[in-house]
Amino acid sequence: MTEVMNTVIRHFINIPIMFVSWFVFFITFDIGYFISSALALGVYFVSNFTIKKLQHRRIMKKHQLTHSEYFHIQQQLKEAKAKIRTLNSHYLKVRSFSSFKQLFDMNRLAKRIIALVKENPRKFYQVEKFFYAHLDSAVELTSKYTLLVSQPTKNQDLKIALADTRETLESMNSIMEDDLKDVLASDIEHLKMELDFAKLSVRKKEQPLYLEGESENERTTSKY
Repeated sequence: MTEVMNTVIRHFINIPIMFVSWFVFFITFDIGYFISSALALGVYFVSNFTIKKLQHRRIMKKHQLTHSEYFHIQQQLKEAKAKIRTLNSHYLKVRSFSSFKQLFDMNRLAKRIIALVKENPRKFYQVEKFFYAHLDSAVELTSKYTLLVSQPTKNQDLKIALADTRETLESMNSIMEDDLKDVLASDIEHLKMELDFAKLSVRKKEQPLYLEGESENERTTSKY
């Protein structure tokens, strides 16, 4: 279940609780409109906090993560999203279509990896290098490239530096493609197992049933 769906569920539960609380405070206890409203808001926040904790606990149990592991991964995801925003800020600074496409592909790969880890936090351990090194390098190199390309005059050394940076960014794209393959590896393996099981089930269903002691030759002969 996605974070958005969890948020929707929390609001779906908490808003009725808040309104019921307000009526209880205002009508039953007759403590005034503003105080009842403040208390109802307090009930809303407490209820929201409690349900959110229960949702986190369910996710941790599902993916067999400890409390510290889960919140460390959430922190890494938060930092990764901030780095993605930095990458996005460079779109208008690149000067060529090839550089724009390179940045677009890098952004797309990074967002896909983050989305997969967000959906299944345990996948974080399959792509730790992406969060600890590769994404940082991509942001740093892109920032360096946009800085160099914005210079009004470009001497030979600057042109060489730009070419080297473009080449390194191309390599970073390949590395991030490998990261995406790593994070999908367990899903692909699981899919292969399901396909093998499905094929085996189909073969068993198509295999004819024989009476005890009856062979395939006897079944064929009996048809004539």
